[in-house]
Amino acid sequence: MAKRARIRYANKTDRKNPHERITHVGGVNPDGKPWKRSIDQVVKDIESAEWEFYVEENGRRVGVVGATHNGHKYIKTTADDIQPDNVLPLLAECPE
Repeated sequence: MAKRARIRYANKTDRKNPHERITHVGGVNPDGKPWKRSIDQVVKDIESAEWEFYVEENGRRVGVVGATHNGHKYIKTTADDIQPDNVLPLLAECPE
Protein backbone atom coordinates (compact mmCIF):
# COMPACT_ATOMS: atom_id res chain seq x y z
CA MET A 1 0.00 0.00 0.00
CA ALA A 2 1.28 3.42 -0.93
CA LYS A 3 2.25 5.94 1.73
CA ARG A 4 0.26 9.19 1.69
CA ALA A 5 1.56 12.72 2.12
CA ARG A 6 -0.21 16.07 2.13
CA ILE A 7 1.47 18.78 0.06
CA ARG A 8 1.24 22.07 1.95
CA TYR A 9 3.93 24.17 0.26
CA ALA A 10 5.42 24.72 -3.19
CA ASN A 11 8.55 26.48 -4.44
CA LYS A 12 7.79 28.37 -7.62
CA THR A 13 9.87 30.12 -10.26
CA ASP A 14 8.90 33.16 -12.30
CA ARG A 15 8.61 31.05 -15.47
CA LYS A 16 5.49 31.69 -17.53
CA ASN A 17 5.03 28.01 -18.48
CA PRO A 18 2.72 26.51 -15.81
CA HIS A 19 4.22 23.06 -16.42
CA GLU A 20 7.66 24.28 -15.30
CA ARG A 21 6.70 26.81 -12.65
CA ILE A 22 6.79 24.57 -9.54
CA THR A 23 10.22 23.14 -8.69
CA HIS A 24 9.68 21.60 -5.22
CA VAL A 25 6.82 20.74 -2.90
CA GLY A 26 6.77 20.07 0.81
CA GLY A 27 4.73 19.35 3.86
CA VAL A 28 4.98 18.27 7.48
CA ASN A 29 5.63 14.72 8.74
CA PRO A 30 3.47 13.29 11.55
CA ASP A 31 6.37 14.01 13.95
CA GLY A 32 6.20 17.72 13.04
CA LYS A 33 9.38 17.80 10.95
CA PRO A 34 9.09 19.43 7.52
CA TRP A 35 9.78 17.52 4.31
CA LYS A 36 10.63 18.85 0.86
CA ARG A 37 11.04 17.02 -2.48
CA SER A 38 11.86 18.05 -6.02
CA ILE A 39 9.12 17.66 -8.63
CA ASP A 40 11.28 15.03 -10.38
CA GLN A 41 11.34 12.96 -7.18
CA VAL A 42 7.61 13.38 -6.55
CA VAL A 43 6.83 12.22 -10.11
CA LYS A 44 9.06 9.15 -9.58
CA ASP A 45 7.35 8.43 -6.26
CA ILE A 46 3.91 8.62 -7.91
CA GLU A 47 4.94 6.52 -10.92
CA SER A 48 6.41 3.82 -8.67
CA ALA A 49 3.17 3.78 -6.62
CA GLU A 50 5.31 4.12 -3.48
CA TRP A 51 3.65 7.42 -2.53
CA GLU A 52 0.31 9.15 -3.03
CA PHE A 53 0.20 12.91 -2.64
CA TYR A 54 -2.73 15.21 -2.07
CA VAL A 55 -3.64 18.83 -1.38
CA GLU A 56 -6.31 19.79 1.12
CA GLU A 57 -8.07 23.15 1.05
CA ASN A 58 -11.12 24.13 3.08
CA GLY A 59 -11.65 20.53 4.17
CA ARG A 60 -11.63 19.20 0.58
CA ARG A 61 -8.95 16.69 -0.36
CA VAL A 62 -7.73 16.59 -3.97
CA GLY A 63 -5.28 14.00 -5.31
CA VAL A 64 -2.01 14.93 -7.02
CA VAL A 65 -0.97 13.03 -10.16
CA GLY A 66 1.98 13.03 -12.51
CA ALA A 67 1.57 14.38 -16.04
CA THR A 68 3.71 15.09 -19.11
CA HIS A 69 3.65 18.10 -21.43
CA ASN A 70 6.03 18.30 -24.42
CA GLY A 71 8.23 15.65 -22.80
CA HIS A 72 8.44 17.55 -19.48
CA LYS A 73 7.09 15.72 -16.42
CA TYR A 74 5.24 17.73 -13.79
CA ILE A 75 2.51 17.30 -11.18
CA LYS A 76 -1.05 18.56 -11.09
CA THR A 77 -4.15 18.06 -9.02
CA THR A 78 -6.92 15.82 -10.26
CA ALA A 79 -9.87 17.64 -11.76
CA ASP A 80 -12.69 18.49 -9.41
CA ASP A 81 -15.44 21.06 -9.22
CA ILE A 82 -13.33 23.66 -7.40
CA GLN A 83 -11.91 26.49 -9.51
CA PRO A 84 -9.09 26.68 -10.19
CA ASP A 85 -8.76 22.92 -10.58
CA ASN A 86 -5.03 23.12 -9.95
CA VAL A 87 -4.47 24.59 -6.48
CA LEU A 88 -0.73 23.79 -6.36
CA PRO A 89 0.33 27.28 -7.61
CA LEU A 90 -1.72 28.83 -4.79
CA LEU A 91 0.23 27.13 -2.00
CA ALA A 92 2.61 29.08 0.23
CA GLU A 93 6.36 28.86 -0.43
CA CYS A 94 8.24 25.97 1.19
CA PRO A 95 10.00 27.08 4.37
CA GLU A 96 13.78 26.80 4.24
